[in-house]
Amino acid sequence: MDPLIGMGFLALAGAAAAVAGWSEDLESDVGSQSNPNSQVQLAPQMGYPHRLFNKAISGEPLSNAMMCTVGGVVATVLMSAFGMTALFAIVFGAILAAAIHAVLAATSFMGRIASQSRFKQPFYLDVLRSHLPVIAAYSFLTTVSMLIISYLMITYLKAPIPLPIIAFLLGISAGSIGSAIGDVHYGAERLFQNMEFGAGINASYSGNIVRKAESGTRSGFDNVWFCAKFGGPATGITFSAVIFITSWIVLLFNPAYGNIIGWTGVLAGLLIVLFLFAANRVLEKSSRKKFGPYREEEKTEMVE
Repeated sequence: MDPLIGMGFLALAGAAAAVAGWSEDLESDVGSQSNPNSQVQLAPQMGYPHRLFNKAISGEPLSNAMMCTVGGVVATVLMSAFGMTALFAIVFGAILAAAIHAVLAATSFMGRIASQSRFKQPFYLDVLRSHLPVIAAYSFLTTVSMLIISYLMITYLKAPIPLPIIAFLLGISAGSIGSAIGDVHYGAERLFQNMEFGAGINASYSGNIVRKAESGTRSGFDNVWFCAKFGGPATGITFSAVIFITSWIVLLFNPAYGNIIGWTGVLAGLLIVLFLFAANRVLEKSSRKKFGPYREEEKTEMVE
């Protein structure tokens, strides 16, 4: 395969990764499966009933890995055993994965509320009916995008790994990135507007989430509306960059194209990682300086 054609398919994989990361983060926001979910779950016990969809099936990485693996297995069986085209097989696999994810989300939500009945937390049927289709839709987008990336890696980049395994690894990666990137904006800014930037959750504030939206009582839709502006796109860009940069190194230094072989590709990857570490450190120090201290101890030191 010509390297230019490979770069074209790599660009397509990067675009699919952007959609996957974006939808993964917003799916976790509408269902409160992000890191702040523990505070949403704790809120009724602290006297703060709410109308937020609360599932947290198994954390974002494992939940997304399950979705992508189910879709990958179904797509592989349909293509190999029934001769179905890749497009239809991927779509059918993603539909089944989204349906299973929706079932797990529904049972998790109902089980959580049932266990919190002693704390006067109501079970809202309209929350279940309205949020579940959105959760399933984002799940479908995430899974179908991941399967497209997996198929491109196997077909055009010649990855020596079965499609379900690649989908499994991509699902864990996207879920981890969603927790690391998307939750910073969602958890610290949306549910905890009464907390200072980067302050964390003090034990005395446990479960004290913000429950009033711009119009009426807050729900998962309000979180999605907010996170679609920054948290979702930031997650999509990050996951897309991971897919593009890592695959670009493999493609550029592939011995099949007569390029430089040996440890050159590994060295290039290490240099990129070191650069990202340095840029992240500069950004963190700049944020501390512009938006205030992270902890009360730092604030006291600054005052003194």
